[in-house]
Amino acid sequence: MHVRECDATTVRVPFHVGEDRSRTWVISRTDDGMRLKHDHRHEDGTEDEVTQYGGDTATPGSRSRQVFAADEHTASIVPESASNLWTLEIRAGRSFVYALRREGSNRRVRFEFDLTRPIDEPPAPWGS
Repeated sequence: MHVRECDATTVRVPFHVGEDRSRTWVISRTDDGMRLKHDHRHEDGTEDEVTQYGGDTATPGSRSRQVFAADEHTASIVPESASNLWTLEIRAGRSFVYALRREGSNRRVRFEFDLTRPIDEPPAPWGS
């Protein structure tokens, strides 16, 4: 993962898996809090069939941790994800954490990225 774009309202964080550069987390400000979207692209830059899913914060969170609840768009394209909660956490200078919890199930995903080991400038995500 790397922060590729950042301005006053939006942060784009591509997440590469080997040569697969299809995923970008998009974190933006809303009138009431923050929004997390998952932008999935094909190699030619076109949107994947399952893309732009995510949700908004329901509580203010903190400077270092935010929790996003699945929105209506997410429920409409992936019904089993309607109860998803995503967490983003930054441990300044140490790690960036992305986690997914599906309420009412045992589904849990957690990625922790070591910020003490910077990477060389990676290639652009697909569609960029």
